[in-house]
Amino acid sequence: MAQIRDIKSVRNGEPPREPTPRRLAAIVAADISGYSRLMQIDEEGTHNRVKRIERDLIEPSITEHHGKLVKTTGDGFIAIFDSPVEAVRCSIVIQQNLVGRNASLPVHHWIEYRIGVNLGDVIIEADDVYGDGVNIAARLEGIAYPGQVYISGGVYEQIKHKLVCGYEALGDRKVKNITDPVRVYRVLSDPSALRGSRKHRETILIALLSVALIIIAGGALWYMLVQPRKLINQASAPVPSPAEAQGAPAPVASSPPPPPARTAAPNQHQTAVQPGPSPASKKAASLPPSASPITPASQPTTQAAPIPEPEMISLRGGSFAMGSNEDFTEKPIRQVTVKPLAMGKFPITVQEWNACAAAKSCGFSAAGKDDAPVTNVSWSDARQYVAWLAETTGKAYRLPSEAEWEYAARGGTQTRYWWGDQFQPGMVNCKGCSDIPINDQPVKVGSLKPNPFGLFDMGGGVDQWVEDCWHKTYQGAPADGSAWVENECPSHVIRSGSWRKASDYARTSSRSNYDTNVRYPTHGFRVVLSLKER
Repeated sequence: MAQIRDIKSVRNGEPPREPTPRRLAAIVAADISGYSRLMQIDEEGTHNRVKRIERDLIEPSITEHHGKLVKTTGDGFIAIFDSPVEAVRCSIVIQQNLVGRNASLPVHHWIEYRIGVNLGDVIIEADDVYGDGVNIAARLEGIAYPGQVYISGGVYEQIKHKLVCGYEALGDRKVKNITDPVRVYRVLSDPSALRGSRKHRETILIALLSVALIIIAGGALWYMLVQPRKLINQASAPVPSPAEAQGAPAPVASSPPPPPARTAAPNQHQTAVQPGPSPASKKAASLPPSASPITPASQPTTQAAPIPEPEMISLRGGSFAMGSNEDFTEKPIRQVTVKPLAMGKFPITVQEWNACAAAKSCGFSAAGKDDAPVTNVSWSDARQYVAWLAETTGKAYRLPSEAEWEYAARGGTQTRYWWGDQFQPGMVNCKGCSDIPINDQPVKVGSLKPNPFGLFDMGGGVDQWVEDCWHKTYQGAPADGSAWVENECPSHVIRSGSWRKASDYARTSSRSNYDTNVRYPTHGFRVVLSLKER
């Protein structure tokens, strides 16, 4: 039919229609829960807040995760992504950021999105997308709770081993205008939440089973105590003689004389019961004279593996011009003074991170080679590691401030890169910067040249968290090298660029930010230590 219409249009002088483009894509559909109620409370204020969220949060998040905002719908939006991993990661960032925005507001003024994500075949037009792939995402959004992200089974199969988060299976759901049931999962940005909910259900089940066991055990104990007593009473009752059976009185039996008292004499075979030898003394008696019993104090224990403490480089500190005029976020250029410190020679490695994970102090075990930098770490994860390292070693390890990081990255220079103003291939591990292929993990630490301070991978490799909250410019930033922080901030500064980013991100002044509690595959960190603490 399409061919017939095209031929017909040609005959009428019209150009033939282009075939409708279709492709597989991840669709994110979102809307605001209770939007009508919010508009009734404060129409103008709600409208302005929603537009601000779209401008400051939703659009940048979609762009940062390589997606495209298809359209906004007043109380929601639809976005399209090539990768379901990026679609879900973007959804988590939006939801977690909104938690921080709502924290200072009354509950009835909260703006909460419900988000559905589906992977399916869609029809793409200039300003919209169509098809069941979009419809299922919209239906998932419709059944999601406020602040939640629901995904389809197709998305789950693609991301289940690629994101560090939890998933709660909600079963197959029949949704409107979709023929087959849709398998639904709820995304839990904190995997422990799923374990917590399961643990709660398990606790209730265990409690009920315990009550049942107590009742059963109580009944059995009652039976064991009462029934034998009845049997004993029956067995000890005198058997009536034939005369008694016929009503004659029974003769009174004379009571036997009491048994003589037993007194234990020391020289008799009977001895008083003494406490027996302990198992330890028995074991000691059986050992040869050259051996000694192993007491708990002397018993050898499995030697704990030494903590892989990061190698540090001492820096004298000093003043330098921080920032640049290349990007508005790096302005204004200002003079900053940094105190003496020790900076990690390398980013924290997989081996160093997994020592913390083995101690149950870090949230997950990292995959990859031991000498590669750890990745997929949130700012909160990095803080967990430094807290564990400081407590274990007794040294005040911490994340560097943004000023300390840039001072160390420059290595005493004021150029775009630590080696000069012009980019040189092979100096950093970044996208298109060398003949090193882009893999799932950056190259091992120390693979490339160090900067003049002897620090490796201060540019490229992995994005590196610093202590500072994110501010769009340096206006008002401290000049003493300390971190610029508030009580709570939804996002923190990351530096260095990564093996998946272009060379511009590896500039010494380049800066970016990411959500505080969200993990990302290119994010890692390094640690610092005040020299007086070493």
